Amino acid sequence: MELNLKRPIVFLDLETTGTNVGADRIVEIGLLKIFPNGSKDSRTYKVNPTIPIPEETSKIHGIYDKDVKDAPTFKDLSAELNTFLGGSDLGV
Repeated sequence: MELNLKRPIVFLDLETTGTNVGADRIVEIGLLKIFPNGSKDSRTYKVNPTIPIPEETSKIHGIYDKDVKDAPTFKDLSAELNTFLGGSDLGV
């Protein structure tokens, strides 16, 4: 597929502690940025959700409390994420 981009587009993939958007938290963020010239940049961040990850959820995505205990929180990553996303369109 050929994309006719005017600005970069970033696709996001999130892993979370569950499916309740009001209460659950992000544990991993995957980003793929595609530039108008076709070049790509990808990043993956583990995120400390500051709440326990339920065992049944960990069995789905393979991320356990021990995997994120030393990771930055979303707040700690927010400035870096803002810089990476800045000037881009978002894709889902």
